[in-house]
Amino acid sequence: MKIDSSIFNKRFMAFTALVLLLAELVLILLSWILFAIGEEEVRSLLSSEGIRWFVGGFTTMVSSPLLVWLIILLMAFGAFQKSGLISLTDASYQMTYRDKTALRVAIVFLLAYIVVILLLTVIPHAILLSATGALFPSPFSRSIVPLTAFGIALVSIIYGIMSGRLRDIKDILDALSFGISKGAPVFVLYILIIQFVRSMLFVFS
Repeated sequence: MKIDSSIFNKRFMAFTALVLLLAELVLILLSWILFAIGEEEVRSLLSSEGIRWFVGGFTTMVSSPLLVWLIILLMAFGAFQKSGLISLTDASYQMTYRDKTALRVAIVFLLAYIVVILLLTVIPHAILLSATGALFPSPFSRSIVPLTAFGIALVSIIYGIMSGRLRDIKDILDALSFGISKGAPVFVLYILIIQFVRSMLFVFS
């Protein structure tokens, strides 16, 4: 079974990207007009300040924890699909004896992973708690997304190996990179969205 590819529908993403580009152009023009007529608390993206901000701060704007989360979640998605675990979401799928064995082993690893996370968070003075012993905010709360993605990827790879769908290191690498290649258009949308939001904040802050 293949996951519904509509979540990565290229036609929809292309349309969304076009809308974002047009919105950015409208914002640039609007900021210039409002700045030209003397509107207070509005900065122009076409002014020297605006151009320096855009060119000099572009890398800083797009490099954020959200980008890292996006990458690792796509890696987990790829591993989940290529390992064959996605097939278990289909009620009509008939599991083989090897699939059942692989699932049992994967569940054992999942439980072990959960136990490790609990030992690092729930016991007094646990490593992933904050200096005051709080769970939120703490190193754990800041790493929920990476920990979740890593857990999904780990269980998926274990299942894929045990079920025979992932036969060697090349298959594992292909599985981890599959989600990134499948979701490549998402990175384009991410950059356009971040740029538009930051431009809005620059113009009207």
